[in-house]
Amino acid sequence: MERYNFDEQIPRKGSGALKIDALQRFYGRDDLLPMWVADMDFRTPDFITDALRERLEHPIFGYTVEPEQYRPTVAGWIYDHHGWQIEHHWLCYIPGIVKGIGMAINVFVAPDEKVIIQPPIYHPFRNTPLANGRQVVYNPLRENEDGSYSMDFENLAAVADDKCRMLILANPHNPIGIVWDRDTLTRLADFCAERNIIVISDEIHCDMALYGHKHIPFASVSERAAECSITFGAPSKTFNIAGIVSSYAIVPNDTLREKFYGWLEANELGAPHLFAPIATIAAFKYGEPWRKQMLEYVEGNVEFLVDYCAKYIPQIRPIRPQASFLVWLDCRALNLPHRELVALFEERAHLALNEGSMFGTQGEGFMRLNVGTTRATLESALESLRRVLA
Repeated sequence: MERYNFDEQIPRKGSGALKIDALQRFYGRDDLLPMWVADMDFRTPDFITDALRERLEHPIFGYTVEPEQYRPTVAGWIYDHHGWQIEHHWLCYIPGIVKGIGMAINVFVAPDEKVIIQPPIYHPFRNTPLANGRQVVYNPLRENEDGSYSMDFENLAAVADDKCRMLILANPHNPIGIVWDRDTLTRLADFCAERNIIVISDEIHCDMALYGHKHIPFASVSERAAECSITFGAPSKTFNIAGIVSSYAIVPNDTLREKFYGWLEANELGAPHLFAPIATIAAFKYGEPWRKQMLEYVEGNVEFLVDYCAKYIPQIRPIRPQASFLVWLDCRALNLPHRELVALFEERAHLALNEGSMFGTQGEGFMRLNVGTTRATLESALESLRRVLA
């Protein structure tokens, strides 16, 4: 079996990479080590670039049809990896998951209705409803004594009124990396089904479960979950092809599907661009060996981070993720106001991370670190932080 080299340093400056070429725009300086944007520094695997290159050899790039292999390949991958049998007609391409959230809000949530989120949470879950003129209802996760998090169903019942029409779920969770268990998902499905609340389940990190954890698709836990939900997925995080925009929706419920996909069709938003199906088919047909090796490397990076902090920076406690390459750093033991914490990372350690408050006020005192990079880059970042705190 081919062994892939995840220690390869690939220069990205000048390639249009958001995490590097937009540092000046977002941080006001371009001398920071970028560990913020949620893509990886690993080379996109050859089986994907070869498939794209083969298509590029044809000299015409006109209007195209969806390849016949596209839906069976996606459905087969989901069944093989997550045990969820989906019908091919449940699937539809969408031009990005955040865009899909915005589309679903406009289709299903009236201007006077509300969207529930559970912070700390991926910031577009808050920003997208607000920017579309909808009210956001907050049900913060409960931080347990052992440092883990769980859903607060008692508070959810208190804040969810009859104007709440949608709940946006990160499954697995971003930024904490929680792989939600079946009981939690089933309880959430029952709660939402009883109140006619649609669950948008963002499962973009579903193929990146770590340490033997098993992702459970929300819609697979019960008939009620399937009937009240829209699932969004993509190969983009797992195979490092976010720029190709290869997302899809899965809607089992006939009424929800007809309304949502009808709106997509009316606006010509459900037809994939030329390269999205090609990349998706290649990833899901040939990508399993690469995926396993990549996850092994990411787990090694997480362990390196945990061990390094325990030994040299005990004031910072990484929460070991159950999925993804994003690590939630608990920095509260530094006893710094949040602004000073951010300045410590950016101005003194010259590191670009996502600061915790962007995920909600519950994120103050935290930072989100991307470990989807080479071990040498991760070590360099941690040594810089160690020198500042010494």
